[in-house]
Amino acid sequence: MSIDNNQLLRFTTAGSVDDGKSTLIGRLLYDSKSIFEDQLEAIEATSKRKGHGGVDLALFTDGLRDEREQGITIDVAYRYFTTPKRKFIIADTPGHIQYTRNMVTGASTANAAIILIDARHGVIEQTKRHAFIASLLQIPHIIVCVNKMDLVDFSEEVYTKIVSQFEEFSSKLNVKDVHFIPISALDGDNVVNRSERADWYQGSPLLHVLETLHISSDINKIDARFPVQTVIRPQREGFIDYRGYAGRIASGIYRVGDDVVVLPSGFTSKIKSINAGEVEVDEAFAPMSVAIQLEDDIDVGRGDMIVKANNQPELFQEFDVMLCWLNNNPMKPGAKYTLMHTSNEQRAIIKDVIYKVDINTYERITDNKDLQMNDISRVTLKTNNRLMLDSYRENRITGSIILVDEGTNETVAAGMVVN
Repeated sequence: MSIDNNQLLRFTTAGSVDDGKSTLIGRLLYDSKSIFEDQLEAIEATSKRKGHGGVDLALFTDGLRDEREQGITIDVAYRYFTTPKRKFIIADTPGHIQYTRNMVTGASTANAAIILIDARHGVIEQTKRHAFIASLLQIPHIIVCVNKMDLVDFSEEVYTKIVSQFEEFSSKLNVKDVHFIPISALDGDNVVNRSERADWYQGSPLLHVLETLHISSDINKIDARFPVQTVIRPQREGFIDYRGYAGRIASGIYRVGDDVVVLPSGFTSKIKSINAGEVEVDEAFAPMSVAIQLEDDIDVGRGDMIVKANNQPELFQEFDVMLCWLNNNPMKPGAKYTLMHTSNEQRAIIKDVIYKVDINTYERITDNKDLQMNDISRVTLKTNNRLMLDSYRENRITGSIILVDEGTNETVAAGMVVN
């Protein structure tokens, strides 16, 4: 299978505290030669000052001072690295229960999730929580790394038992592509290079799995959705009559000459031209940022959506979402929020909390409808104007929303449309 070496893979790491996420990422960066010399020198100096025998790999990602002092990850740390086969963006997310919201943030755009399990402890509550969130966010690929295998003498029996535990509870979730790898992040076994100590494992090391995951089909190429971010009118020589609609294609493919509809107005037209930067192109596809010019002079503005005439999203003013509450302050009944959906902003209220999810048993709780930080629930939202929505299962961009507190301007919740 040929891999596009310009292809970008976003992945997130999740696991309980001290499962070795930061060490794993440090090992990936270190063994794939993706660390600058000055960074390496700084980390070596810090490791020496702390009394470590060698390089403390976790320090490559624990960028906040509080994290370095406590040895934990309390924010989402993004790291970029590249290999000859692929480019990567890593979101290193916290393991503490109180930072589950950060995992939602880091995982929302990920192609893959690496879930770490400590070989000594097996599947625990946090493993189930992270797998549930990965499933909820429709992350296409999950890689379960059973870490610290060196502390259980690379026991195949221990590894097999953990795989069975994970498969048993994940069968209740919507996870499609799952890989299992026994690793030692500290020693580098099966991270970049194959482990000789786990000779019973016939699969590939982690980096090879990341380099060869098939992610081309992760983007929805069928449903054409173009949220308009701004209107471009240069008013300069050569562009006096130019009126382009700029934005980022959420999904699908657009071609010059396509019949399109502008929502919510319902006006119809054809695509006259497509510009990607200064270059005029015949077609464009997600996730390109482009300017589209229509043949007809119709009223189009920020928050509108240009779609294909024969494939349109539904328009809703009242709809259900799976909501993750992100804020320290609980939900206020009857409060008005700013709802942000692609480039559209509307005022909204939470009309009803249908149920909350017990993250450990996946059971629905219907007798307690107070939303606190990290709660995941199904709610009904109502907006002051109609929105162009797809189910999150079909389209992760046009099926997602966030709620912002109008008083404090803080993001309080993120939601996935389930209509």
